[in-house]
Amino acid sequence: MSVFVVYVHGLWMPGAEGLLLRRRLGARLGAETRAFTYRSVSTSVTDNAVGLSRYLHSIPADTLHLVGHSLGGLVILKLFELGYSQNGLLASVTSLPPGRIVLLGSPVQGSVSARRLARLPLGRAVMGATAGEALLADRAQRWEGARDLGVIAGALPLGLGRLLGRMGAPSDGTVLVEETRLPGATEQLTLRVSHSGMPYARIVADQTAAFLKDGRFA
Repeated sequence: MSVFVVYVHGLWMPGAEGLLLRRRLGARLGAETRAFTYRSVSTSVTDNAVGLSRYLHSIPADTLHLVGHSLGGLVILKLFELGYSQNGLLASVTSLPPGRIVLLGSPVQGSVSARRLARLPLGRAVMGATAGEALLADRAQRWEGARDLGVIAGALPLGLGRLLGRMGAPSDGTVLVEETRLPGATEQLTLRVSHSGMPYARIVADQTAAFLKDGRFA
């Protein structure tokens, strides 16, 4: 049985920051790990979700888990929201191998930091197309239960978001804990980690591995 874990990075990240997390997950799960890289600034969230679908369908896995950090989690959610492409050009997500999903600090309910950045000169340009489409839209996300999904939020308020103004509520320094809450998720967990520190924290790797293995956080 071949088990794969695919890591999807966040805004402005190259995917290399997830290497330590991938190594830990690979060791704990006996899995092969890969990183899906995408253009978070110049390409829309929809196009990146389509690219993710093509990438996942190319992997010869019996079990296929997904881990999304920050904006990467929104790309994963967009993939399952789309389900399929027009004109039958993209295989349905229902044809993917079974597996679970963990979102790490993903602002699924929008982002006060993103809205503040968007109000600054050139803010929207710096943020880029994927974040602009995914974070500034005025709509609530909900998970419809296509597969087990766990959410990890951070509560160590050290991050770039604080440079844009006072957070005013528990946060990981960039994303508010309440912005990560996803109705319909299997489980949600808050850890004492910062937003950028999530891919490096051992406790995040341990809890992610536990959920991918058993469908529950330890």
